[in-house]
Amino acid sequence: MSKVAIISGASSGIGAATARQFVAAGFTTFNISRRPCPVDGVENICGDLSTKHTAQALADDLANQLSQLNPESVCLIHNASLMLKDHCDSCSDNDFDTVMQINLSAINTLNRALLPRLHPSSSVLYVGSTLSEKAVSGAFSYIVSKHAQLGMMRATCQDLMGRGIHTALICPGFTDTEMLRQHVGNDADIITSISQMNSFKRLVHPEEIAEMLFWAHHNPVINGSVMHGNLGQVEH
Repeated sequence: MSKVAIISGASSGIGAATARQFVAAGFTTFNISRRPCPVDGVENICGDLSTKHTAQALADDLANQLSQLNPESVCLIHNASLMLKDHCDSCSDNDFDTVMQINLSAINTLNRALLPRLHPSSSVLYVGSTLSEKAVSGAFSYIVSKHAQLGMMRATCQDLMGRGIHTALICPGFTDTEMLRQHVGNDADIITSISQMNSFKRLVHPEEIAEMLFWAHHNPVINGSVMHGNLGQVEH
């Protein structure tokens, strides 16, 4: 059976770990991001999802690849994301629009191009965040986008009813990724502090979220579900 995984933002972190998991399982695996994926065997379709024109070109390229491969099963993983340090009273329109383009509009562009080519047993998985359902200070546009991804996943589930394609939102907690470390300025004290905010007193490993995504693709019973991967985060 021919199997394809399409992962946005697989150049590092959760995306790269997920690509490694799918390649090892025999999937033809595509990365969509500005930088190539470091995992051997991944086919890179590089470009910037922050502009509508480029996002459409990337989506069209992938659609052509799927038409040629005609795989029996596709796992489409929306993982690419931008997180800025911003607040509700100072977030510029340009910054807000850029975050929404990468975290939401590019997903819509990819879905519109690819969903018509997905067969039953395929999946559409969104990589959200603990902040898909909660909020903290200092990440305004990111939080708005992650809340919107939750609604997008649920609407996707309803619109795909009867087609044998399932969807889910996977919500990592504090995960040891380049994005997290950049957001906290690589401050060792902050990283140590947030590592203590769950039952196991450590950051989530990208490979743990990759395993959740791999499992979610193979188990349609979770269609429409929100799945948390945060080691039991401490509630405040």
